[in-house]
Amino acid sequence: MHNYKKLIVWQKAVELAVDVYHRTKKFPDDEKFGMTMQARKSSCSIANNIAEGSRKSSGKEFNRYLEISDGSSAELNTQLIISEKIGYIKTDELELYEKRIDEIQKMISSLKEKNLKN
Repeated sequence: MHNYKKLIVWQKAVELAVDVYHRTKKFPDDEKFGMTMQARKSSCSIANNIAEGSRKSSGKEFNRYLEISDGSSAELNTQLIISEKIGYIKTDELELYEKRIDEIQKMISSLKEKNLKN
């Protein structure tokens, strides 16, 4: 088992979720139950699944949760791309988010490989 709070990938995922929450406050009110909720949910899911998986007794189980976390990161990226296309965020914001998401995805992949070796 891992102490998820010490995992840099979890820390970065939490920071990303907090930023997504703050940024989506600026989305239109009629998106409250649409894009806003979806982006917030998927951003939290990244960190949540890392945390939950870290408490599993085997690396194989942890990897399953890391895969879910990775999927949530792709979901968030898609929602941000759509948000940019409909004018809710600017292109430069999207690019910054995508860099952060890419970094988290690489860290998740690396952690999965490490778990397979243990």
